[in-house]
Amino acid sequence: MMRVTIAGHSFYLEPSEVERAMSGIKPEPISGESVRIGRRSFPIKQVGAVITRQDRRDFSAAEVSRALRKMGFACKPAPAPEPPTLSEPAPMPTTLLDDAGMDAPEPTDMTSPMIAPPAAPQPAMGFLSSMDGFPRV
Repeated sequence: MMRVTIAGHSFYLEPSEVERAMSGIKPEPISGESVRIGRRSFPIKQVGAVITRQDRRDFSAAEVSRALRKMGFACKPAPAPEPPTLSEPAPMPTTLLDDAGMDAPEPTDMTSPMIAPPAAPQPAMGFLSSMDGFPRV
C-alpha cells in the first residue's frame, strides 16, 4: 500500500486498486496528460476523479500524475497541438478592388459639374461664433 497526497488529502492506494477502479470506466477523449492503465489510456483528471471521488477542479493533473508515477503507471504529457491545415489556398485577388467586390471607379474630369470646387478658407471667428448657437459679440 502506498500513501499519496492529492488536493491536500492523503490516500492509501495500491496499483491493483487503481486498475480495479478504472476497469469498468470508459476512457474520455484525451486532450491533456494521460496515463496508461492496463491496455487503455485515460485522461489524468478522469483517473484522479475516480480514485479520489473529488471534483476535478479540486486537484491538478500534476498531483495525480505524480501519484500515479509513484505507483508505477506510465504517464504521458499532453499531446502537441497539431498545426492547422488548409484544404486549398484562398484565391488571390487580381487587383485590390476585386477583393472588395467593387468595380474600379471611372476617372472623372475636374471640370465636371458633379465635383464642387474647394471652398474658400473662412476667417477665424474667435471663441464664440454663430455656429454654436450664441450670438456674435
